[in-house]
Amino acid sequence: MAKVCAVFGGSRGIGRAVARLLAQKGYRLAIVARNLEMAKAAAGDLGDGHLAFSCDVAKEHDVQSTFEEMEKHLGRVNFLVNAAGVNRDSLLVRTKTEDMISQLHTNLLGSMLTCKAAVKTMIQQQQGSIVNIGSVVGLKGNSGQSVYSASKAGLVGFSRALAKEVARKKIRVNVVAPGFVHTDMTKDLKEEHLKKNIPLQRFGEPIEVAHAVVFLLESPYITGHVLVVDGGLQLVM
Repeated sequence: MAKVCAVFGGSRGIGRAVARLLAQKGYRLAIVARNLEMAKAAAGDLGDGHLAFSCDVAKEHDVQSTFEEMEKHLGRVNFLVNAAGVNRDSLLVRTKTEDMISQLHTNLLGSMLTCKAAVKTMIQQQQGSIVNIGSVVGLKGNSGQSVYSASKAGLVGFSRALAKEVARKKIRVNVVAPGFVHTDMTKDLKEEHLKKNIPLQRFGEPIEVAHAVVFLLESPYITGHVLVVDGGLQLVM
């Protein structure tokens, strides 16, 4: 059976690094992002046989249509990586309600909807693997990121519960929780200030997190697990 993986948020950052690794290992990739041109560029970099799709993960109809298109052009999806995410960092009292909703819809509801669509297909195949990209702040919290932390903490609870629901169908669900990684989300952070809390004294790179994602995606006896990739981070400031 062909190894078909949908990478939501695969046009940049950690998602793009995951896609590159999987392409090297012989997977057929569906690169999914809101911006179709960026998704096409990322898919094009992987070589032949990989396709790009546009999708708003917070809209169930979009998600369902995208899965139908992926199955039509690539085959049934048996691997899923949820790397799409947004952040609107601010103290809670200054956070606009629309920014709360945006983060919860993309970071949590979006992953729920893609998992729901994927699991339906995986149950028919009696196999599958899902890795959701969380965050260390979903485990430890962080000042100025209360809503983002909540969305990622919710993703952990959701993933652990889903893992128990679908294990009998030989479907695995795990989470990778990165610390501070060089991506668009962290480009404005004061790196030197934050390094004092990281024993390895540096930010991570997307490819380093990608290796952890692929490890969980392929590990046949690991489910309901949260793998923290944070350089030994001791305290989030």
